[in-house]
Amino acid sequence: MAAKDELLDELLKGYEKPEDLLGENGIFQELKKALVEKALGAELTHHLGCEKGKKPKAATPETATAKSG
Repeated sequence: MAAKDELLDELLKGYEKPEDLLGENGIFQELKKALVEKALGAELTHHLGCEKGKKPKAATPETATAKSG
């Protein structure tokens, strides 16, 4: 629990009024943006099979998409 309290204290440092937390440029907006970007990055990494900036593995017959017809 102490680690969570320390993290919250760090996030709340410098915030004095409700607008600092809930306003257009408040911490909730920053956290929401960071969480969405992190989730989308993880989804893309999973979809591509490699992390951002790394080259994907070469396709093999087992992983390549084959067209029939």
